[in-house]
Amino acid sequence: MRIGIDLGGTKIEAIALDKEGMPLARRRTKTPRGDYRETLNGIISLVEAIEADFGCTGSIGIAAPGALSPESGRIKNSNSEWLIGKPLAEDMEIQLGRPVRLANDADCFALSEAVDGAGASAGTVFGVILGTGVGSGIAIGSKLLQGPNAISGEWGHNPLPWASDEERPGPPCYCGHAGCIETFLSGPGLARDHSAETGETKTAYEIAAAASVGNGPSSDTMKRYETRLAKALASVINLIDPDIIVLGGGVSNIMRLYDTVPKLWKDYVFSDSVRTHLAQARHGDSSGVRGAAWLWPVQHSGNGISS
Repeated sequence: MRIGIDLGGTKIEAIALDKEGMPLARRRTKTPRGDYRETLNGIISLVEAIEADFGCTGSIGIAAPGALSPESGRIKNSNSEWLIGKPLAEDMEIQLGRPVRLANDADCFALSEAVDGAGASAGTVFGVILGTGVGSGIAIGSKLLQGPNAISGEWGHNPLPWASDEERPGPPCYCGHAGCIETFLSGPGLARDHSAETGETKTAYEIAAAASVGNGPSSDTMKRYETRLAKALASVINLIDPDIIVLGGGVSNIMRLYDTVPKLWKDYVFSDSVRTHLAQARHGDSSGVRGAAWLWPVQHSGNGISS
């Protein structure tokens, strides 16, 4: 049994998978924002409840905002600020008495889609979460690409490529820079751009819905968004040449993206043809928690953990 934990900003979700990846159980609890100790207790209570139901222990993987610093072993780069500087994985190991694996939530998303999702038959998968923020991860041969700085796939904190004069310097980003991809391609970034151009306050979904029935200003906003997404993904194709790019997060539910963006990115990809496939996540909002469970390989056993 593999137990995955998705530590989100509003909820903590746990899932148990069998060795074929079929869900055995799922539980949720509200994230105690701002309270690290209660966050830790919430995760442990979910694990204990699932294990009590099945009468056995499982491997534990955690999808978390941010990453573990290779330097300190503590959380860094997290938009859940109460986690920053905390030894989350170490504290979990102490309380549960077994090894725990932790990865960035976007990395877990990419891993889930590479193992048994939209990219299951692909060699290289670039997974993108377009939601409140923008995150991404890279899986090669159904294994995460993990570099020495624990920042593989931090695509959202690069500048928007081929930016126009009107797009520079770009909106300020919480990372301290301006014009990051995240500030343009997140759901709030799409809404902000529309508001700046029209004065209207609409969500990303409302903008896309209005564009679908011919609303001119909303159509213009969507065209700007699609061009920016195409440019940003083209830079990824030029760098790692993935077999498939999988989109998740709320913005990924705008279905026109899967037709329009590949038509646009060909102008920016350094190739005579582009065979990279763009697809929506198969597991939707469950990809993060499933990917956390898959941080442990199928053959794992030992330490009292049943597979």
